[in-house]
Amino acid sequence: MLNTLLVVGFGGFIGAILRMLSINLVNKFFPYSISFGTLFVNVLGSFIIGLLFSYAQNKGLSPLLKSFISTGFLGAFTTFSTFSYQNLLLLQSGNYFNFALNIILNVFLCLFAAWLGFLIFK
Repeated sequence: MLNTLLVVGFGGFIGAILRMLSINLVNKFFPYSISFGTLFVNVLGSFIIGLLFSYAQNKGLSPLLKSFISTGFLGAFTTFSTFSYQNLLLLQSGNYFNFALNIILNVFLCLFAAWLGFLIFK
């Protein structure tokens, strides 16, 4: 258990640093009102988690390496990758109702929660 915690922590450390550097670099080249840096890390993280789980299903992957990449690195680099993976599983299983519901609830409830949090300190 301690090994897993250390591996996840190290992955998170790397992911957090790369997220900050990536967002700053992309936003420097695309200084628009929306953060293309955040979009970049979310899309890249979603792509990486798709690669990871496809590789793990087809070729196998040690639980420690899977934890390092998915929970540690991608957990800090972006949480959108997990959301994308969960929706991909729903889509692949043909569960279209829950696929749509999960997307709608996540997007709107997260925006609502952010709005509520904003109101508290307004």
